Amino acid sequence: MKNIFNTKLIYAVIFGSIFLTSCQKDYLEITPTDRVSDAAILSDSTLFEAFVVNRYLGVRLTNKEGDGSAPGFGRGFEYAMWSSLTDESIYNNDDNTWLIQRGQLSPENLGIAGTFWGRSYRSIREVNYALAHIDELNMSESHKNKLKAELHFIRAYRYHDLIRNYGRVVLVGDKVSELGDDFSDPSLFERSSIQDGIDYTINELNLAIEGLPLQNNSDWEEGRATKGAAMALKSRLLLYAASPLYTGGSSDSQKWAEAAQAAKAVMDLGVYNLYPDYQELFLTPGSNSEIIFARYYNLNQLHTHLEIANGPNGYGGWGGNVPLQNLVDDYEMADGTEFNWSDPEEASNPYENRDPRFYETILYNGAEYRGRPVETFVPGGLDSPDGPSNWNTSKSGYYLRKFIDKDLPIINPWGAAGIQNWIYLRYGEILLNYAEAQNEASGPDDSVYEAMNAIRDRAGMPDLPEGLSQSEMRERIRHERRIELAFEEHRFYDVRRWMIADETANKPAKGIKITKSESGDLSYEVITALEGRSFDPKHYWLPIPRDEILASDNQLEQNPGYN
Repeated sequence: MKNIFNTKLIYAVIFGSIFLTSCQKDYLEITPTDRVSDAAILSDSTLFEAFVVNRYLGVRLTNKEGDGSAPGFGRGFEYAMWSSLTDESIYNNDDNTWLIQRGQLSPENLGIAGTFWGRSYRSIREVNYALAHIDELNMSESHKNKLKAELHFIRAYRYHDLIRNYGRVVLVGDKVSELGDDFSDPSLFERSSIQDGIDYTINELNLAIEGLPLQNNSDWEEGRATKGAAMALKSRLLLYAASPLYTGGSSDSQKWAEAAQAAKAVMDLGVYNLYPDYQELFLTPGSNSEIIFARYYNLNQLHTHLEIANGPNGYGGWGGNVPLQNLVDDYEMADGTEFNWSDPEEASNPYENRDPRFYETILYNGAEYRGRPVETFVPGGLDSPDGPSNWNTSKSGYYLRKFIDKDLPIINPWGAAGIQNWIYLRYGEILLNYAEAQNEASGPDDSVYEAMNAIRDRAGMPDLPEGLSQSEMRERIRHERRIELAFEEHRFYDVRRWMIADETANKPAKGIKITKSESGDLSYEVITALEGRSFDPKHYWLPIPRDEILASDNQLEQNPGYN
């Protein structure tokens, strides 16, 4: 397939042939002589199904997307995570992230955020092709209907990604255009309203829900959409649709009620529950009770080798996505109170008696890891600038613990590491979606407390205090999302949909400097880990890449503030 990804080719990318890139399981490890033609795919139901399943993959559009296999369906487990565009972390060696942290992104340079438009519309075009031809296949009607439902889910996921990044999108419908078509019609590039885009995508998800099975019944189908996956994505999108960024700042109780109802529908399936161990949730091979939709990796299909990419320099790691003090400070004390640097006892031992999720997410000075404590102190700390490979030393004084498997190697990990699941949708998110939407629709009733306390109970944290007002519960829910979903690529979208990014993204990117005295005492100084963090109101939406505007002969409208 041609490696051309501009707006005009939303409609005109030639199908031609496809690479049969391996997906989640070994059943797709077909070895074609080179490529498989569209004629072959349309005459062979097995090849056609392989084409459908491969729509769960991305394509590598920029350097460092994925490592060893095609990028995942969305993002995740690339070198720079989406967290490093937020107040969760920074990417230690930039990787095209600092310009976004510093508010310097433009239509000419979006850094690592430049691929959504082309990737999404390429996938939509491929889905449309499949839907246009599926009825030509010699296949049972029931199986065709299942594949159609999967295609509607994939198309919905791509539109959800477009909407949450750009707001108003071009709704292509079922059109499958070719290069010889007439692209002078401005309606081909007309961007819909946000509400029309959401309505279209919700309808796609309803079609998917109707045709998908409740569960996949074999390893052969692991990683493919289910009824629960489509319902969970509907829950997320309706939560976004009710949020201030999507409603112009107003609060519509009916929209919040619809979002709550969508989340409750997933809860009422009785299929999913919280996995008992928060840390192991992200390390357990294959599916578990909390995972609703994920990319499953194995030794034949590896992702970025997380342990070396994010490990401390003293262990041979490269630093990678280093957590910020901004996030560290937001982990509560074990009794549920806020951490306070003004409290002498807490300030002298800032890593004691914190929310258990802190220890399962962050590597900090003194944390036991691979046979010794992490040493970020100076002078002499093995994981500080005084340690080996000091160009990989964390700029924030912290390293990533979440997703990291201590049993996988850091040194020479090639072919052995990179097998953790990447979870796109999980039950913990659904409980938080429900709590937020129900609180906005009806206030902090018992069901809101139940959802929130279930999350906190699993973490080992005390229940929320009774008698919270709606606004107090709102802040508690936002805090819980920050902690529970850290590094799972939610924060970037949450602070935007709540319209608080002008506050959170204009704060300095903070780190910690720990100095060890000759007597062994430690002193802590909050420092700036990355200079120049900045956010303008226009950054609530990404700019459409300039190449896409030019490819449309300037018929495609740019997002406000970027012209």
